[in-house]
Amino acid sequence: MVILITGISSGFGCAMAQQLAADGHTVYGTVRRDVEQLPGVHYLRADVRDTTAVQAAVDAVVSVEGRIDVLVNNAGMGIGGPVEFAPEADVQLQMDTNFMGQVRFTQAVLPVMRRQGGGKILCFSSIGGLMGLPFQGFYSASKFAIEGFCEALQIEVRRHGIQVILIEPGDFATGFTAARIKQVSDEAAAAYPSLRQSVHSFEKDEQTGLKPAYLARKVAKIIRKKHPKFRYVIATFIQKLSIPLKRILPARLFVKVLSLFYSVK
Repeated sequence: MVILITGISSGFGCAMAQQLAADGHTVYGTVRRDVEQLPGVHYLRADVRDTTAVQAAVDAVVSVEGRIDVLVNNAGMGIGGPVEFAPEADVQLQMDTNFMGQVRFTQAVLPVMRRQGGGKILCFSSIGGLMGLPFQGFYSASKFAIEGFCEALQIEVRRHGIQVILIEPGDFATGFTAARIKQVSDEAAAAYPSLRQSVHSFEKDEQTGLKPAYLARKVAKIIRKKHPKFRYVIATFIQKLSIPLKRILPARLFVKVLSLFYSVK
C-alpha cells in the first residue's frame, strides 16, 4: 500500500513510518525541517498549516505512485496552562496545527481516494478528545474538533469506499512533552495554585508512558484490517477505564475523579 503520514520527524510519526516501511509498504512522510532519514521512507517537506505545501505533498506522491491508499493524519502539537492565560496566538497555533492541519490533508487526499474507489484515513485524536483535560483545555478542544469532524466524515465518504478511523492514544513517552508550549508564570500559578503540580503530574505520566513503537505496531495491524473499527483507544488499562467511567458516573463525580487524577485542587 501507498501510505502518507504527516509529521514523521519524531514520536508517533517516526515510529509508524519505520514500522510500516519494514512491513513492506511504500511510505511517504512529511517533515518541516531536515532530519535524519529512515531507510525506505520517502520524505516530503510540508507544514500542515500551509495549504499550498499540503497540496504539493499530496500531488508529489500521486505523481510518482498514482494513488494514496492510506492517509495518517498524525502531525500535532500541544499547549498547556490555564485557559485564562493562553495567548490568542498560541490558541490559534493549536487549532491550526491539530485540527486544520488534518482538514487540509484530508481535503487534499479525498479527490484522489474517490477516483481510485477507496482508501483509509486515520486521524489522530486523543484521550483528551473524549474528555476535557485540566490545564490542557485548548489541546482537548482541538481533539474534540477532530472527533466531530471524523464522525461526520465517515458518513459522507463511505459511499466512495473510504474508511475513516480515529486513533485515540493515552500517555506515551515522546518528544511531545518537551515541545509543549506552557503558560506556568507566577501570575498564572498564583491564580491557580495547583497549576504547576498538575502540569508536573501529567507530564510525568507522559514521560513514563507507553512507547511509540507499541502504537506503531497497533496502527500497522489496523491498516491491514479489511473492516477496521471507527475508534481505537491505544492506552493503558487505567486510561481506557476512564472512558466508560465518564459515561456511567454522574458528571459531578467524574469531575472529582478527573481532578484527583490530575492533581487539581
